[in-house]
Amino acid sequence: MGLTLACATLALSACVPTSEVARLEARTEAVAPLAVYRPGDVNPLPPSRPNSEMVEDFLELGFAMESGRPIETFSRFEGPVTVVTGGAAPVTAIPDLDRLIARLRAEAGIDIDRAISAPEGANTITVQFLPRRQMQTVVPAAACFVVPNVGTWQDFVANRRSPSIDWTRVTQRRQAAVFIPDDTTPQEIRDCLHEEIGQALGPLNDLFRLSDSIFNDDNFQTTLTGFDMLLLRVWYAPELQSGMTRDEVAARLPTLFNRLNPVGRGRAGVVAGPTPREWQLAVEQALSSDGGLSQRREGAERALDMARAQGWTDSRLALSLMLGARLAPRDRGETALESLLSAAEIFRRLPGGEIHAAHIDMHLAVQALATGQTDIALELTREAMPFAQRTENAAFLASLGFIRSQAELQAGNLEAAERLRVDSMPAARYGFGSQSAAEARFEEIARIAGAAQRLAGL
Repeated sequence: MGLTLACATLALSACVPTSEVARLEARTEAVAPLAVYRPGDVNPLPPSRPNSEMVEDFLELGFAMESGRPIETFSRFEGPVTVVTGGAAPVTAIPDLDRLIARLRAEAGIDIDRAISAPEGANTITVQFLPRRQMQTVVPAAACFVVPNVGTWQDFVANRRSPSIDWTRVTQRRQAAVFIPDDTTPQEIRDCLHEEIGQALGPLNDLFRLSDSIFNDDNFQTTLTGFDMLLLRVWYAPELQSGMTRDEVAARLPTLFNRLNPVGRGRAGVVAGPTPREWQLAVEQALSSDGGLSQRREGAERALDMARAQGWTDSRLALSLMLGARLAPRDRGETALESLLSAAEIFRRLPGGEIHAAHIDMHLAVQALATGQTDIALELTREAMPFAQRTENAAFLASLGFIRSQAELQAGNLEAAERLRVDSMPAARYGFGSQSAAEARFEEIARIAGAAQRLAGL
């Protein structure tokens, strides 16, 4: 491909998941009405793995917490679920919530609706919006989270050391509260709605090895996927009920998956094998926005060493390679490029991994832009665009549009460049939080393209 990583430090932010790129405070600006980002028809990637493989995923997601603590009994809401909101909901939050609820009804078959207030005794999920600073005084590291058996922030604070909010002790769900910051970007709020309401209804674990699921802390899947909706449909199938043991649930799952996902019948699944907690901690260190670059780089290197020692060839190796490339020192550009290409090759073979590969393509497109390889930048972004659209990742979509705009400018196509810039702004405002934040993202990419033009003497 002829690419180099000469601009590694600046350009690597292009493939950082939204939760890392977009933590900018949304703010009201005195401007004329602006076009609003609308994601279009729902079109998630469908579940495409063998049912036997997804059975094991269901059990691992459903019977353990992220910390590794076991969950002894299966739990869910029995009967209709009512969603209510509290606090000052940002302007985009209610439409996004209603879109999510419609998907849960249509794709997962869950009897769920939104109401102004819940009837007495109803199964209830409360979505509470509050300032991030207020949240982080109690839970410093949380972007958003879900808690059982409370309905308000005050209830949670009063009971935060009580066993009543311990998910491992819940045998039937009746009430849960989702806490989301009201002063972050529209996209982060939407992403929190999907993951936390998904967990309020279903699995409480996250698995880095699931490239096709939002229940994965790598944050590449930003909305509930086809696999996630299938998992929730199975979760609420009549053959299951709250209080079942793992063995009782496991005995019913093959029949359930075969009934609800006939295309996955009869194919042998891949046995992923256990994921050591040490590897997960190394990845979390590499992804953490709190750690310094040296700490993050150390985590990425440890994760890659462990992935290779385990002999993995799946998403865990690909993620380790990708993190190592993202955090590589400038003098290791060639090695980083090789790692990115290897990671992309692995991801393209995996269901759902197309999204990760598209992020790598965006990163490579930035590098092509930085070295004046306009045709390569346009081709890579063209291939990545459909995946940004299907996952409704506005920050990703806008970044691709801005790269394309600068590539067209390099090619001398001024009208096309301006059209791409203007057309990408609604997604950028949604993804990055404001007009000024959107413009800052565009200017970041323009500086990279400008450096290439200066080097070429243009």
